[in-house]
Amino acid sequence: MVRVGNISISHIGFLTPGNYPDDDPLSGLEQTLQQLQYGEDLGFDSAWVRQRHLEPGISSASAFLAAATQRTRRIELGTAVIPIGYESPYRLAEDLATVDVLSRGRLNIGVSAGRPLHAELIAPLAFDGDWTSYDFSHDRVLRFADNLRGAYLGDEQTFIKTPFGPQRPRLQPFAAGLVDRIWYGGGSQRSAEWAGRTGFNLLTGNVITGEGTDDFFTAQSRLIETFRAAGTQRRVALGRVIVPFDSADAATRRRYQDYADGRHQRTLSPQGERRTLFARDIVGTSEEILEQLLSDPILPEVSELRLELPYEFEHEEYRQILHDFVTAIAPELGWKGQAGIRAAS
Repeated sequence: MVRVGNISISHIGFLTPGNYPDDDPLSGLEQTLQQLQYGEDLGFDSAWVRQRHLEPGISSASAFLAAATQRTRRIELGTAVIPIGYESPYRLAEDLATVDVLSRGRLNIGVSAGRPLHAELIAPLAFDGDWTSYDFSHDRVLRFADNLRGAYLGDEQTFIKTPFGPQRPRLQPFAAGLVDRIWYGGGSQRSAEWAGRTGFNLLTGNVITGEGTDDFFTAQSRLIETFRAAGTQRRVALGRVIVPFDSADAATRRRYQDYADGRHQRTLSPQGERRTLFARDIVGTSEEILEQLLSDPILPEVSELRLELPYEFEHEEYRQILHDFVTAIAPELGWKGQAGIRAAS
């Protein structure tokens, strides 16, 4: 294979949906933990999980990743993303600081603001009173970040009584450096500018808001440009749905192609009132995928790439996709990987 153009990817991650049968959540959650272990064995730099409500998937990223910290040793762990509208900025900070301490500093926190999905169903259960006037703005993310900074509460004379004696109060545990590992899931120019100006890292994937263009790549390039123009030196991670099938059998290859074909229509024009744009899923042999990546104008702009695994595939199919991607595709993008990458099978 030939190295892809001027693309130089130094960090490879994957995002897993964590789906499971509705009547057997343990099986799917256990398999997802095994996926993270397998990804670590393959040499992936990071593994990310979605947080989705009312779906047979991971509804509490902090609880799930707490378990993952005990099943992995090296791989970075991340949330992509936690809709912060349903969360208490203080309690979420406590939970995720605990996860980071358990992971020995491997946690990345992806969050998003705005009115969260299914608010008409969940909000009456989550909030007291009239939830329609509740604060779903960026301010909640700022409050969350401030909590992670671990500033002491009150003044220098403020102490609380504890079984350990008088203590100056602050969020516990304090996870040093975690506030610098906040990622904002930005899909619009406004959110990208805000994330850059605020000093967060940026997650951008295969869904974006069309603003002044119907072309997905143009919109995404402008998004990254806006983020960096805000004066930040923070990281940008790009997500793509990539499904190699080099080692898959014929039936599995057809299944992969049928999945992509069923999602192709949405990529042809902006969708909905917000003019949402979708990137095409990249499905095929590693050679075919590399040809498409060569024509992706965004990859030369980033050094971190996140493989987004499709929904509702089987455990062994996820393993096959991870293996084929990290052994046949990632090295051709300039990625060096971790020692022992070829040991996993």
